[in-house]
Amino acid sequence: QVQLVESGGGLVQAGGSLNLSCTASGAIFFRLTDMAWFRQAPGKPRELVASITGARDSLYADSVQGRFTISRDNAQNTVHLQMNNLKPEDTAIYYCNRINSERLAVWSWGRGTRVTVST
Repeated sequence: QVQLVESGGGLVQAGGSLNLSCTASGAIFFRLTDMAWFRQAPGKPRELVASITGARDSLYADSVQGRFTISRDNAQNTVHLQMNNLKPEDTAIYYCNRINSERLAVWSWGRGTRVTVST
């Protein structure tokens, strides 16, 4: 059973930065898994914002391209999301998860970490 624990969220002014972390405890062969960050804003469905393969190839949603950077530390079973130039529309709860070939989440969700961007 893999347990996902996200951290690093908080309250930040527009234009600021945050670095989120997610640790996948109990994951075997983590280095081979494709991982992603999702977010869910109030009243909206959860959306995938960034993904990274085991080979460290990354993809981003248009809304965060050029502002967010996803990275991974396989030795620590951890995925990071560096978020720069934050905007109020980035306000959401952020989650990480393993994704399959259809870019759908595989593991049970963690509690997420809340990001609030003020004007």
